[in-house]
Amino acid sequence: MCIVRHGFPFNFVEYKWVRELLSYINSDVKHVSRNTLVSSLLKLHGEMKEKLKYVIHKCHNRICLTSDCWTACTQEGKILAFCKLEPPHTGEDLANKVFEVLTEWEIDRKIFSITLDNASANDRMQELLGEQLRLQNSLLCDGEFLHVRCCAHVLNLIVQDGLKVVEVSLQKIRDSIKYVRASESRKIVFTLCIAQVRGIDTKVGLRLDVPTRWNSTYIMLESALKYRRAFASFTIRDRKYKCCPSNDKWKRTKKLCEFLKPFYKMTNLISGTSYPTSNEYFMQVWKIEWLLRETLKCDDPVLQNMAVLMMEKFGKYWSDYNVILSIAMILDPRMKLEALRFYYSKLDASTCDEKINNIKEKMYKLFDEYVSVKSSSSTASSSQQPTVEEGFSIEENQEMDDPYDEYINYVSQNVNVNGKYLYLAETPLEPKFFPKLDILSYWKDRQERYPNLCRLACEVLSIPITTVASESAFSIGARVLNKYRASLLPSNVQALILTQNWINGFEDIGNLYFFFHNF
Repeated sequence: MCIVRHGFPFNFVEYKWVRELLSYINSDVKHVSRNTLVSSLLKLHGEMKEKLKYVIHKCHNRICLTSDCWTACTQEGKILAFCKLEPPHTGEDLANKVFEVLTEWEIDRKIFSITLDNASANDRMQELLGEQLRLQNSLLCDGEFLHVRCCAHVLNLIVQDGLKVVEVSLQKIRDSIKYVRASESRKIVFTLCIAQVRGIDTKVGLRLDVPTRWNSTYIMLESALKYRRAFASFTIRDRKYKCCPSNDKWKRTKKLCEFLKPFYKMTNLISGTSYPTSNEYFMQVWKIEWLLRETLKCDDPVLQNMAVLMMEKFGKYWSDYNVILSIAMILDPRMKLEALRFYYSKLDASTCDEKINNIKEKMYKLFDEYVSVKSSSSTASSSQQPTVEEGFSIEENQEMDDPYDEYINYVSQNVNVNGKYLYLAETPLEPKFFPKLDILSYWKDRQERYPNLCRLACEVLSIPITTVASESAFSIGARVLNKYRASLLPSNVQALILTQNWINGFEDIGNLYFFFHNF
């Protein structure tokens, strides 16, 4: 457990002073070799895997997956389950491997959605995976809602296009930070500059960005702005420092930060993994569109040019909002259809009704599938009841139903069939009184009233709208597979990473998330 949780190497049990410690604690201890340790790890992994498969089997809900790719320092490409996947990582190879894992876990008939980034191989993979699952007739609405694009990735592409307009200014700030951090002597001089100008909050140091991650660029700009006076002082002390931004550039940077701040907040919100995010999709995408439209009208030519490029990219991916994620907002009792009508009408009142009717039609179609699945299972259960031929006479042994019970059954059936109408007819909760509503608990409390709609809501609200959950596994993977442990067998890597993930997950087995991590 120590090795799994803390990432120690397998030969940790063979370290001299570890053995000395164990012998000191217990003189009768029997030391084990790393081979024995690996066998124990694989055994633990197998036991936990069977336990998890049992939990999944008992769960009647559908499962939402995420997927992403990563190359380890060993330069070997693998797809998590952790399944090794030899290059090239084509859509065909990815689809075959994912389907193989789904069948191994016996969840190939329980898939609701898979969230992917915009890699072309992923587009092809979801097409082939969808075709395979359709052959089994195991997808809702013939797989119409299977593929969900990672919203954080799309947002990154949108903002990156806008940042091209200010690349020169960004590079000056980037170079300034690199220059200061390049040597210890420069850091000391810069610290003296900070002390001299006074009033700078040094709790947050200078941050250097990763250019492919726009949110890290925002953090870099925000931190650099706090030290702008220190940079100006540094130019006096170090005459070799030539890349300090001018006052106009700093003013431009401040405006840029103000423009990017809402996008940064949105990224953080939709990247959460401990709460539902699908019901946030519509509102956040709408905010982006509204903000870009407003920026197109502003007087600043630089921000205008940024908005033009960003709007083009927005139109490529989000000109039509994702239907299943728009349904998720309807399933937020504070929003419902009224929210869609309000926001769509602000963008374009002439197309509002058409868009809402399209979403309603898809929602009713999805709901009807849940009703039909429930009816089919009920029919199957009924067919297993004892019949007259089996020696059980219904007429002789069963009393006539009480009229009141008959009425209760009638109402329940009516709610099951018409639950979507009853829910939409209810007045939405006032958002100001429920700012932090636990939306899953809301639906859990209404299982009796809306059994079919409740199942639909819980599964739609479980759709992850980003692949952040997958990417978080890569930080673990990078610690497990580093330059000092590059020869680990794929089976051992799988056992280490998955067992660590499952140990944490089993602390709250009721809130399991299942995703494919590709690395």
